[in-house]
Amino acid sequence: MTPRLPPLNAVRAFAAAARHQSFTLAAAELFVTHGAISRQVKTLEAFLGVALFERRVRQVTLTPEGQRFFAEVAPALEQIGAAARALMDDAPARTITINVRPSFAVRWVIPRLPAFVAQFPGIEPKVVTSTVTPDQAPEHFDVAIRRGLSGWPASIAVQPFLQDEALIVGTPALLANAPVDGPRDLAAHALLWSRSRPDDWEHWKRQVGAPRLRPASQLQFDHLHFVLQAAQGGLGFALAPVSLVAHDLAAGRLVCPLPALRLPLTRHYYGLAPDAAPEAQCFAQWLQSQLESSTGLG
Repeated sequence: MTPRLPPLNAVRAFAAAARHQSFTLAAAELFVTHGAISRQVKTLEAFLGVALFERRVRQVTLTPEGQRFFAEVAPALEQIGAAARALMDDAPARTITINVRPSFAVRWVIPRLPAFVAQFPGIEPKVVTSTVTPDQAPEHFDVAIRRGLSGWPASIAVQPFLQDEALIVGTPALLANAPVDGPRDLAAHALLWSRSRPDDWEHWKRQVGAPRLRPASQLQFDHLHFVLQAAQGGLGFALAPVSLVAHDLAAGRLVCPLPALRLPLTRHYYGLAPDAAPEAQCFAQWLQSQLESSTGLG
């Protein structure tokens, strides 16, 4: 009888954490959150019935059982990777076209693509940005990602993806110069907004009970990724989707002064074209793995 295998995503997360002796560095390697690594390791520990790490303040070390397990699984994972690379080196390159909005491409897809390429080295992702809905896309795509259920061709069965919220974000230096303890404190700052999402600030102000808030100034940009670049440059505060600033918040490049005051946003969905390349299924599975490793956002 075939022995029951542990969850392989959890094994991969464990191996990265064991190699680095750090959940934080493992998360950076796998392009997931610290919490995702912690959850995967706990899942594996529950499966095995033993503790694999000793958890201390800002430090984790392998238990004797963890050392034994890592000594066995690390070579096994390398062997699996080597076998896959040997097959894929002989295979012709396969391309999938991914159609996304510019800001989502710059801030979410592209930073995570190294993890996809590492997992599927025989597939070449081609990212095409567009601001129109998928049913108006001027060129063929294999996979599309958009907010909401409108504007999808009837031939595409869309799948729910990221559930998102918007937060107020700015640089630590900006906040240090003029603290923001409540919505009305934003009146001392410049507010940044994009033509692609012109109503977010008004929706947020109404939701938090400050509809008459008037900022010191406002700066407008064509796309949201320009807004976020301006926010990183200290030009003002932006109202940004968590999905697009999670890495910046984790790294401390941006901070959120009012974390409880969030604006719910329309959910992201993805869909595969009816004539999508078979490799598009790999990308869809990878998208789901990103969602599962980032609970709280999806």
